[in-house]
Amino acid sequence: MAIVSRRERGAEGNNLSFLDVISAGFGAIVLLLVITRTAEPILILEQGQKLDEQREALLESLPEVDARIDRLRAMLGDRDSELQATLERIQSVQPRAAEAQHQVREARVEEQVAETISDRLFAARQQLTEEMRRLQQQASQPPTPSVAGIPVDSEYVIFIIDTSGSMLRSWGQVMRKFEETLDMYPELRGMQVMNDMGQLMFEQYQGQWMPDTPSRRRVTISRLARWHPFSNSSPVEGIRSAIRNFQDPDKKISLFVFGDEFTGISIQAVLDEVERLNPRNEDGRRPVRIHAVGFPTQLRDSGAISPSGMQFALLMRELTRQHDGSFVALQR
Repeated sequence: MAIVSRRERGAEGNNLSFLDVISAGFGAIVLLLVITRTAEPILILEQGQKLDEQREALLESLPEVDARIDRLRAMLGDRDSELQATLERIQSVQPRAAEAQHQVREARVEEQVAETISDRLFAARQQLTEEMRRLQQQASQPPTPSVAGIPVDSEYVIFIIDTSGSMLRSWGQVMRKFEETLDMYPELRGMQVMNDMGQLMFEQYQGQWMPDTPSRRRVTISRLARWHPFSNSSPVEGIRSAIRNFQDPDKKISLFVFGDEFTGISIQAVLDEVERLNPRNEDGRRPVRIHAVGFPTQLRDSGAISPSGMQFALLMRELTRQHDGSFVALQR
């Protein structure tokens, strides 16, 4: 029998204790893994049950979704039917709308003809009235100096010239009539030139009168030859601007409207507005006298006049009559 020393027995005991510790730790790890793996199937099973419940719920709601889709399809079909019916009604109404527009145009033409006839009758009555008044006052009032029927007693003159494309075709005639009108007034205290929109020929004289000198007349005539600002073929804006900016009860002022068209809507509205701007004073005299010259650009080869040209003639004839002026219609 071998004899083991005390030192050898102590080393062996230490080795056994280390192995025991290692074995115990390894066993604990294995036990932990076993417990964890045992819990995972339970979690997976619970998740699967939840998914089954959700699937069942979706399956239960599927008929309701299908029914809603069917209702939406039915509503869409109804809307398509309504749209088609609306389109058919529009197509059926279009011919009647075109016929109505044609009737409106014919009615406007008839209205213009009736207005022209009525205006001529009115003018005839007014001429008789004016003639009787003139004969009654002839003995007590000195005659007003005039040239070609146009009174030339004014000391201040404003020219309102239509600068639209139709007037430019007769611009040579416009310049001749401008010079002829100036010649009727050998000496003026002041003058102004603007287009039918109220735009002054010489902006530096805004709100004031230009001096009437031979050099100023030459410069004005030269400028008129190439002066073509924008125009809307209606003298209303120019008349309104001239009266508002230059009216003076202490001055004798005349307006000369050179034009060929009136593109506005209502003649009566213009007459009412100018009446408010240029009322008679206590002596029965208006602050501004209004004359007009109509150019024959709207005359057609057949001898007829365009509707806008007729409107201009009617407006200017009545406007000049009411405001103590004269209207001259030129021929070709």
